[in-house]
Amino acid sequence: METTPAKRTNPATGRRSRSDGERSREAILRAAAGLATVEGITGLSLGRLADAVGMSKSGLFAHFGSKEDLQLATIDTACGIYREVVVAPALAAESGLARLRALAERFLEHVEESVFPGGCFFASVAAEVDTHPGPVRDLALEFVAEWFGTLRQAVVDAQAEGEIDAAEEPDQLAFEVNAYLLLANAQFVANGDPRALNRARVAIDRCLAGPQARRPGRGKRTRA
Repeated sequence: METTPAKRTNPATGRRSRSDGERSREAILRAAAGLATVEGITGLSLGRLADAVGMSKSGLFAHFGSKEDLQLATIDTACGIYREVVVAPALAAESGLARLRALAERFLEHVEESVFPGGCFFASVAAEVDTHPGPVRDLALEFVAEWFGTLRQAVVDAQAEGEIDAAEEPDQLAFEVNAYLLLANAQFVANGDPRALNRARVAIDRCLAGPQARRPGRGKRTRA
């Protein structure tokens, strides 16, 4: 009976080494994530990606059975990159307000550093697929909701620690911070001018200036 070769263990780390196929797949998907921010996730096909990475279409087909499989795997990879580069370092901050500020700053830095050549992957993809129902849209919007939830939780934590007015509506404040980030991303991608990122930093600083700067009830509806 034919058996599958076991993965070798690296004696220095004690971890199993990834196969060449796994490394190749990861490299392909990282290239796909970058390409999707420039040409769009709907324009991402096995043929176009094969040209970009210098592989045959049949070679890529061994990794992905369809265009949709490729798109979903690309979104998964972008999620992992975003969590690693933006979310994880920010969540290491000790307080809720510090985490909220760090999440915003790491977002701006990942845009400025062109982690994805077309700016924030999820800003790009969500805007492209939000009117096209299906698994690709669902997965992209699922992560967008996760990101918003991370911002919101940092607000809630900061309120519990007395750093943000308890009267503030967490959804509203998280929305405002995210709105500044998305506008900065859009303007930076359009013209490459880092002043857009700095304007977002100033705006967020004002937004998070402290409990004394937050008007009680801001973001809540008032009766006419």
